[in-house]
Amino acid sequence: MAGGMERITITLEEDLLKEIDALSEERGYQSRSEALRDMAREVLAREATESGEPLGNDQLCYGSLTYVYDHAIRDLPNRLTDNHHAHHALSIATTHVHINAQNCLEVSLLAGTAGDLRKFADSVSSQRGVRYGKLHIIPLIGRLSGPLTGALAAGGDASPHSGGSHDDHDH
Repeated sequence: MAGGMERITITLEEDLLKEIDALSEERGYQSRSEALRDMAREVLAREATESGEPLGNDQLCYGSLTYVYDHAIRDLPNRLTDNHHAHHALSIATTHVHINAQNCLEVSLLAGTAGDLRKFADSVSSQRGVRYGKLHIIPLIGRLSGPLTGALAAGGDASPHSGGSHDDHDH
């Protein structure tokens, strides 16, 4: 039904239904249907963004790559650093947090094409010893366009070390 609503029946485990009801109440939904529609839209949008279907590999984007790794794994910190340097044109900044004596969390802010961001994220997340890796992509369209968009579109470098793509900000 294009644009209309269709009533469906679904079967859920009791515990899952309780979680949905609790989330619905917490977020102020008037009905389960509203909550489930929003949940379905969120999952579909995330899948579309992450799969590259509507967001083509050439689409300019910002991204954040969050990952946790075991710094005691042989040479892993050096491999990760080398990987960041090899992709310096994508990297804006990276924040490093010591979770405990063995594990570190890093968040890398990136800018480039969706395809390049995905490849970089895969190259980090697939390293032995990286326990978690998640890329979040924000396309640079409409109101999100700015000086960085122009620099990237011209084949420029997103890195603050490039000396020009952040010309209107002090870093």
